[in-house]
Amino acid sequence: MHKCRKILAVCSLAALLSADVMPSVCLAAQNTTGTEAVEFNSEDGEYSIQVDLEGGSGKASVTSPTLFTVEDGHGYARIQWSSSNYDYMIVDGEKYLPTNEEGMNSVFEIPILALDEPVSVIADTTAMGAPHEIDYTLTFYSDSIGSKSQLPQEAAKRVVAVAMAIIVGGGILNHFVNKKRRC
Repeated sequence: MHKCRKILAVCSLAALLSADVMPSVCLAAQNTTGTEAVEFNSEDGEYSIQVDLEGGSGKASVTSPTLFTVEDGHGYARIQWSSSNYDYMIVDGEKYLPTNEEGMNSVFEIPILALDEPVSVIADTTAMGAPHEIDYTLTFYSDSIGSKSQLPQEAAKRVVAVAMAIIVGGGILNHFVNKKRRC
């Protein structure tokens, strides 16, 4: 089996076992292809970064801000498309396969090759019946780098957690109030 396929098989298995394991395993593995990501002076970890997409028909978009991971001083972005029809991306001549679950919008873990300037990428879509490679540019903005908690998904998780705490607390309080009324 080709080395990249083995790596992707391991990444897919990691995704099934734990979503937290996948980014560090896959990002390190994908960097073995020779594509060199921008160096960051940040600690290894997860951050957010604003990304702009240009090109194509203008119908597609990517989630922004997006998650990016710094690993061994290099940055890797998690690009989530507005469609599930993207089956691979080519960045700096290297092919990247999606890391999302079946039926979800296409997600790719790619190296950040430059900051504050457009980087050419190719994304292959099957939305038009036959596969088509489409040229895009991605621009990552260095002045937008922030905490992972700035991502909309992270904010939604906090809202759900607070709502659950209120519901559980209200249920407990209701139980004791009703118990006291019966006495």
